[in-house]
Amino acid sequence: MSTKIQASPASSADHTASTSIPGWLVLFLAVACGIIVANLYYAQPLIGLIRQDIGLSSGAAGLIVTLAQIGYAAGLLFIVPLGDILENRKLVFGGLIFTAAALALTAWAQNSVLFLIASMLVGVGSVAAQILVPYASHLAPEASRGRVVGNVMSGLLLGIMLARPVSSLVADWLGWRAIFWLSAVLVVILSLVLVKALPSRRPASNHSYGQLIGSLWGLLAHTAILRRRALYHAFVFGTFSLFWTTVPLLLSSPAFHFSQTEIALFALVGVAGAFAAPIAGRLADKGWIRPATGIALGIVILSMILPLFVQTRSVGTVTLLVVAAIVLDMGVSANMVIGQRAIFSLGAEVRSRMNGLYMAIFFVGGAVGSAAGSWAYDMGGWQAALLIGIAMPVVALLYYLTEYRRAKG
Repeated sequence: MSTKIQASPASSADHTASTSIPGWLVLFLAVACGIIVANLYYAQPLIGLIRQDIGLSSGAAGLIVTLAQIGYAAGLLFIVPLGDILENRKLVFGGLIFTAAALALTAWAQNSVLFLIASMLVGVGSVAAQILVPYASHLAPEASRGRVVGNVMSGLLLGIMLARPVSSLVADWLGWRAIFWLSAVLVVILSLVLVKALPSRRPASNHSYGQLIGSLWGLLAHTAILRRRALYHAFVFGTFSLFWTTVPLLLSSPAFHFSQTEIALFALVGVAGAFAAPIAGRLADKGWIRPATGIALGIVILSMILPLFVQTRSVGTVTLLVVAAIVLDMGVSANMVIGQRAIFSLGAEVRSRMNGLYMAIFFVGGAVGSAAGSWAYDMGGWQAALLIGIAMPVVALLYYLTEYRRAKG
């Protein structure tokens, strides 16, 4: 018996809301997504402190971040699709309680093995944020779906951008374990509020879990929009990860002599870029998905060209880096939301699976970009890393241009 499940723009299962989603609920979902996804990034600026405390060798220190990413990728493929068959509110609640327990284990862990296991489990649980995004899309009427998704995603992106500086500052004041204890408590509180505040959403589906997972390849193989949007953002997110992996290395180098606190403050500037997400969502609602995509890709390329002129510390070069960081985050935020708006139009019964596939594919791009950036910086310095950062969105732009060729054909 075939398990392939086709996406349909006009599915009978698409019971989309006909009334506007309340503003307070959009804000709550945005804050919730930011709080949840931040757990993936708290450890990144603290690797040195954590490694020394738990007895991890310098060569294995990268596992602190890598295992969390592996856990997240696994959750995207095997947990997020459950949003298409299980009641969404209860699914998110269970995921958050799991995440809180994993965070507490991370904070308590006294050896490297236990810490790394806990880190991976935090990644698995943090996919609760990616259940909330299609949930928000389902609650929104078609005419404002892009705006709603954009607003929710702006909260998620703020969580990503604020996580690193916040964890650095908390570690300076209270030690590295404090951020994980604090987050565990915050996630428990969030889960209790969420289960009371959110309306129920039970998908109209009778598929088994096996059928659900078995349908993923069919969805990817037969949904051209999903493949395109995922590949566009894989290259874009690769550049994003490359920049934010290598810029701290540049700022802490002898050329800049930034302290850990100064690097944390620099990371805060990227927050401004998250506000491009709601704007992109509005453009998508107006039917401007294709031109908005080209603009977003062009912005990302420009953001990587600007820092080529950065060599040593001065007011001008630091300003140029700040502008590049904001422009980069604007382009990445816009492209992500446009992509989600496009794939969420394919039917309510497949939104969670679509979102899981979309996120998993571009998350791989981010991991490749981060690894490539570290290697290029070590081998050829800042400019070598930037050249790779430019090449990735250029490839995406060339692929994007084939949309016009196909349209003419």
